[in-house]
This record gives sequence, C-alpha cells and structure tokens, in this order.
Amino acid sequence: MITDTFQHKGLRRRLVEEIKRKGISDEAVLEAIGKVPRHVFMESSFSHFAYKDNAFPIAAGQTISQPYTVAFQSQLLRISVGDKVLEIGTGSGYQTCVLVELKANVYTIERIRELFNKTQVLLTEMGYKANFFYGDGYKGLPSYGPFDKILITAGIPAITDDLLRQLKIGGLLVAPVGNSQNQVMTAVARLSTDEFKTTKFGDFIFVPMLPGVEK
Repeated sequence: MITDTFQHKGLRRRLVEEIKRKGISDEAVLEAIGKVPRHVFMESSFSHFAYKDNAFPIAAGQTISQPYTVAFQSQLLRISVGDKVLEIGTGSGYQTCVLVELKANVYTIERIRELFNKTQVLLTEMGYKANFFYGDGYKGLPSYGPFDKILITAGIPAITDDLLRQLKIGGLLVAPVGNSQNQVMTAVARLSTDEFKTTKFGDFIFVPMLPGVEK
C-alpha cells in the first residue's frame, strides 16, 4: 500500500523550494517534483533520505537520481502535453513518474531484469501509466519511433546514430555524455533529416550506460 503523509508532502515542498533556489524555473517541472512521492522508491529504513537533494543507492547496483538532476533534465526537455518521450534507463522509475506528471506519453526501456520487473509493479500500484520495455537502451525502440523527445538517464560515451534516427525532426534528445567519471549534460535538437544542433550544459556524474541486457 502506498502511503503519502502530510509530513511527506511538507518535505516535498521544501525540496521544491531547494531546487528552485538552485536554478530550476520551469513551473510544470517544479509541480511534478512536488507531486511524485520519492520516498516510495526507497526501502522504508532509508525513507528519511528521500527528500534530501542527493542521489541514493537502489537495487541492482544502480541509483535513484538527485532530484535537482531529474528536474534539470526534465526542464531541458521542454515537454509539451502529449509529447511521445523515449526514456532510456527506467531505473527506479522516479524520472518516469516526473515525465508522466508532465503529461508526456512515456516509452521507457530498462536493461536490468530485476529493475524492469520491480518498477512496472510499483508504478502501476502508484497509478502511473507508462509503456515499459526490457531491452538494450543503445538500440532504443525503433519500431515505436519516431519520438518527440529522448531522455538518457545514464552516462553515455557518445550519442549513437541509432538513437538520433529515432528522434523526430524538431525533436530534442537530452543525455549526459562522457566517460564513467564525468559527463557533460548535452541537448541535441534535430533540425532536419541530417542536421543536428548540440548545446552543452555543464558537468554531471551518472552511472555508466551499459550495452545489452542483464538477466
């Protein structure tokens, strides 16, 4: 059973104010962060860490991203209602819920079977509807594209042609690009069939994006 107390809601309000002070200005993103009960994604013994602006370990050697980072990527995406969004790296499902709160039509892919199974059950129980896929994020979901937006939630060494081809003309891809120690948040806008514009937004650290699937 999902519990979301007045205390949790109060802590979320404080978290929203904190990330607002750090530069998040998109009201829809701030509202989404204020609605998603982050404590639900953590083991109950660690739930007191849920509304601190930090990443935190979850199952399968992965992390739930820092709320500021989730908000920053979401703000860069400039989601419009009904946008078809490919999320690469479902992970805990926290970012997925934020995208759903932004009224996106979310297609999310996860390579780790444990997380894929766990997150589907949790998000369904929470009432969040998304399209879940178990597979290799490097390949994306070509049969379901093209997408208005693509969000990569792990550090990718370079953005592949496979993923760029799944982006609509006029679409936008956001990803942390770099090595396992450091990535640069990067937005790639598709201007035409073969023309792309890249903009960089500073350094971040994500878990590395790995190829293939893990059973």
